[in-house]
Order: sequence, then C-alpha cells, then structure tokens
Amino acid sequence: MKTSIAGALLLGLVFGAPAQADPLELMNKAGCLACHQKDKKLVGPSLTIIAAKYKGQDVVAKLAEKVRKGGSGVWGPVPMAPNPPDKISDADLKAAIEQ
Repeated sequence: MKTSIAGALLLGLVFGAPAQADPLELMNKAGCLACHQKDKKLVGPSLTIIAAKYKGQDVVAKLAEKVRKGGSGVWGPVPMAPNPPDKISDADLKAAIEQ
C-alpha cells in the first residue's frame, strides 16, 4: 500500500503515530541526491527514470539490496558505491524506495 506524505501526516495526527520524514529529505541526508536527482540524470539515473523502469513490479527488496551492495552495469559503467545502514537505515531506505 502506498501512502502519500500528506496521508502519513494525517494518519499521524489522527492516531498519534509519528509522522514519517519526506523520502527526498531522507535521501538527501544519506547522500543519494549527490548522484541522483528527481527529474534529471546527474551521475546516476533520475529517480523518475528508475521508478518508470520498475513501475508495477514489487522490487523493494531488490532495490534495497542494490543500494546496500552497490554495483554497476544496469545504468551504465559508472559504479554506485555501497550504502550501509549507518548511512541510511533500513526503514528510511524502504521509505525512499517506495516513494
């Protein structure tokens, strides 16, 4: 189930649950936006291009593994460095991928 940020905030207000941070803010804190931008290619592909490639697929676990291990070849020869849990927590990584 996909919940919008506004929806998450509303649920937090209604049920007293803590509101989740903005996924782009989480990605910025983790350094993801140094190479990935929302709507344009920088070093890596844009977030919109990544989302389009995997649209309709259940790839949260697959993409989380790619982020954790790093790699290259899917989007070209430039490698993506591994991103361990001390850089972005599992919960924050999942929220960013589901964005």
